[in-house]
Amino acid sequence: MAQANNPLHGITLEKLLTELVEHYGWEELSYMVNINCFKKDPSVKSSLKFLRKTDWARTKVENIYVQLKQS
Repeated sequence: MAQANNPLHGITLEKLLTELVEHYGWEELSYMVNINCFKKDPSVKSSLKFLRKTDWARTKVENIYVQLKQS
C-alpha cells in the first residue's frame, strides 16, 4: 500500500526517459537537467547508465516526469 500515491510506481526508468525525450527532446532536457549525457551524442542507453549511478540527476529527471504527468 505504500506505493499507492507514488506516481512513479510501475514505471521503469527507461520508459520514463523515453517519454521525456519524445515530449521535450534531448536539447530541452539538457537545459532542464545539466548533464553531459543529454548534451553530447545523447542516447537512452548512455543516459540510463548515468542516471542509475547518479541519484541527484535521476531525482531531477523523475521530478520532471511527475510534473509532466500532472499537467
